[in-house]
Amino acid sequence: MAGLKQHFLFLQGPISPFFPGLARNLAARGHAVHRINLCLGDWLMWRGWLWPWKPWRPQGGRPLDDSGIQAEDFRGRMAEWPAHIADVMTRHAITDLVLLGEQRAYHRIAIAAAHARGIRVAAVDYGYLRPDWIIIERDGHNAASHYPREPAAILALAEGTPALTETQMFQDSFVDQARWDVGYHLSNLLPWPFRHYETPQLHPVIPAFIGTGLRLWRRPLNQRRGQILMDSLPEDAPFFLFAMQMENDFSIRAYSMYPDLDTPLREAVESFAAHATPDAHLVVKVHPLDPGMKFWSKRLARMARRVGVAARVHLVDVVILDPLIARCSGMLTVNSTAGFRALQMGKPVLAMGEALYKVQGLAHLGGLDSFWREARPADPILLDAFLRGIAWHLHVRGVFYKAEGLAAGVAAAAERLEQGVPSFPPGLNRIPAAD
Repeated sequence: MAGLKQHFLFLQGPISPFFPGLARNLAARGHAVHRINLCLGDWLMWRGWLWPWKPWRPQGGRPLDDSGIQAEDFRGRMAEWPAHIADVMTRHAITDLVLLGEQRAYHRIAIAAAHARGIRVAAVDYGYLRPDWIIIERDGHNAASHYPREPAAILALAEGTPALTETQMFQDSFVDQARWDVGYHLSNLLPWPFRHYETPQLHPVIPAFIGTGLRLWRRPLNQRRGQILMDSLPEDAPFFLFAMQMENDFSIRAYSMYPDLDTPLREAVESFAAHATPDAHLVVKVHPLDPGMKFWSKRLARMARRVGVAARVHLVDVVILDPLIARCSGMLTVNSTAGFRALQMGKPVLAMGEALYKVQGLAHLGGLDSFWREARPADPILLDAFLRGIAWHLHVRGVFYKAEGLAAGVAAAAERLEQGVPSFPPGLNRIPAAD
């Protein structure tokens, strides 16, 4: 598409200057850019009122002219959204739809309208690889990804791609992330002017912020407790790591069969009790951004007592992931991106939901009950090809929250969108059947 004028439509993105910066970069390249704000947080974010600096400012130059960007507000009801988004796409001759969170209700409807009109869809999100990678993928992620699941196709796509470097290029900012997230979600509680906005959030905002605040307050205590627990585990006994996710994550809500996190946790504990060796331990790690809406320590303890393994099942919080992975005998998760890290570190991995790495030769496909005794690390040749392929075809380097990495991510994303997000032959996209 390089050299041809494209017409981009931006919907909701990360709560950061990334999408505003990307839109301005594309406008500066001569493309038409349109934006729809769905809530007050969108409106404030698009105008830069949540942050004082402009990462889209050209290096050594003046700020970009916004004249190529048209923004409008949608304040109607969800029932009116399909007709509205179809009209916008037609009226502005949209060629490319850009969004984050392809499973949000507004976005699902927009994607269906785009597909009906032959409009390309670019789904953006945090990288499968961490910490300074950003996904730009056609249509969606995880189970919705078009990236092949066949080993032969994975090997073919990796040919000629550069080696994957684990050297971190950009730092991110948790402080900015937290500040902007709070401002965005609190503004959406106001009843005006987007009275009919339907949030994709699973938990009420205020209780979630309170729970998160309490977790941060208890962070030093939880960190000490976690370290004491890990030091107490017998060095010669195997332990398995369950990497939790956030319940409001669409990876759980859309790309697994689980209605919550309690269900896969219970399945894992019961299977562990019945099939793991008697000396094995199971360590459950809370997600760093868990909103604290559930007391996981009590819930997990009840599950373990019920099947007689209370002394061998443990919960840890605020413990660095890499040392846990290095010590563990294997990782299980619903479909966390932590699975990619465990594969990189040579550990067996099982995905209980759908995941991009749920591939024969990478993850354990033999089912939960056999994982405890039969799991093996990924085939190193296939793993190297898989990591190189997804890094090259699905990612750009950058971050969402700190100026240097954000500016780099914006520039790389604009280049990728202008050149065209890769697509893959339909015959290579088979997703393995669930266990």
